[in-house]
Amino acid sequence: MITNAEPAQDGRRATYREVLAEPRFRLLFSTRAVAITADSLRITTFSVLVFATTGSSLLSALAFGIGFLPQLFGSLLLGSLADRLPPRTLIAGGYTVECAAALLLALVPMPVAASLAVVALVALVTPVFGGASSRLVAQCLEGDAYVLGRSLNNIAGSGAQLSGLALGGAAVAVLGPHRALALSAALYLGCALAIRIRLPRSPRPPRPPRLQRGKSSSARGEGGTVRASLHSAGLLLRGRTVRRLMLAQWLPPAFVAGAEGLIVAYAGGRHFAPGWYAVLMGCLPVGMLVGDLLVGRLLRPPVRERLVVPLTALMGLPLVGFAAEPGVGVSCCLLLLCGFGFAYGLGLQRPFLDALPHDGQGQAFGLLGSGGMTLQGVGPACFGTVAAAIGTGGAIALAGGAAVLTAGWILSWHPPASPRSPFPVPNRSTVS
Repeated sequence: MITNAEPAQDGRRATYREVLAEPRFRLLFSTRAVAITADSLRITTFSVLVFATTGSSLLSALAFGIGFLPQLFGSLLLGSLADRLPPRTLIAGGYTVECAAALLLALVPMPVAASLAVVALVALVTPVFGGASSRLVAQCLEGDAYVLGRSLNNIAGSGAQLSGLALGGAAVAVLGPHRALALSAALYLGCALAIRIRLPRSPRPPRPPRLQRGKSSSARGEGGTVRASLHSAGLLLRGRTVRRLMLAQWLPPAFVAGAEGLIVAYAGGRHFAPGWYAVLMGCLPVGMLVGDLLVGRLLRPPVRERLVVPLTALMGLPLVGFAAEPGVGVSCCLLLLCGFGFAYGLGLQRPFLDALPHDGQGQAFGLLGSGGMTLQGVGPACFGTVAAAIGTGGAIALAGGAAVLTAGWILSWHPPASPRSPFPVPNRSTVS
């Protein structure tokens, strides 16, 4: 059984070269980057297509965000499959489902409601595929190499989002929305084939004993999967350590997403020149990319873990500056600093992995991702409501203040007392 804690605790720093030398991770990393590009292309193009069809900004916004909320329900109801089925089958199947959905949207005339339902159904099963991939990464990489693997995934995610947005605009302009959706389907298909052909077959994971307890043979199948998923999710969330570490990774990005959702309105209210809102929105992922690269590459594991609270505060403090309604240049600098603070998550990766039970890692990773995506979808709605009352600058500042308060909350339950790491190492056989 792989133990991931020891290398991180002795302070040894891995390198990106070591991480990329692992063939399974290299394959998962490259296909994920391509898939995120396809996601951005599909989401942007689908939103444009819905707006062109209906002329409704509300439906266009719903098309943009419909893939977020169902993920939490999928993780709660189906998440145990990530630990019960072979990862190659799940990951390749996930990309195939994404491909089929993109082709449906591109080739089959459907009412808008049916199109939205297709995207929502794909989102419902996304945590299963994502959880299986994250579980396999945790098995491939040990110690600090695992943390740098997460760092590389974050860097790839930021870069792929930027390239996907740019590709989406160009593809819609050159090909039209339907062919652009077909292009995203081709990218998904390439990922599915690469995983199916190049990822070695893994043994079927044993069904977790604790999830079998008290279940009859009639509990197997879909009903058994749902009950097992809910039971496993309950065990994870009842564990105080896991619950706190999940909230620490969910809340600050949700507050920043609330602020990010107001950038366009802020730029319009300040009468910035056309096009500057796109530059402002690009500052966050650029800051995230630089932060993950520098913090992951230059700092030793204990230092990263001691910087969790300061970096979390760095996410929020620059946003507080929007209360003064700064101009374009200062706003860009503030958003870059905010994005840099996202590197705080690297200091939580080892403690989170150490806190997970071995037989529930897949569902835990799926729940972590789906919960984060859901809250990042809720954040803009909440702070958009606040902005209607106090203005966009004040609402962005309030979102930043909430992130700073979250940093104080993290400090309250994990003060940096140890010179090696502020986080205790839980027993990985339990969830609390």
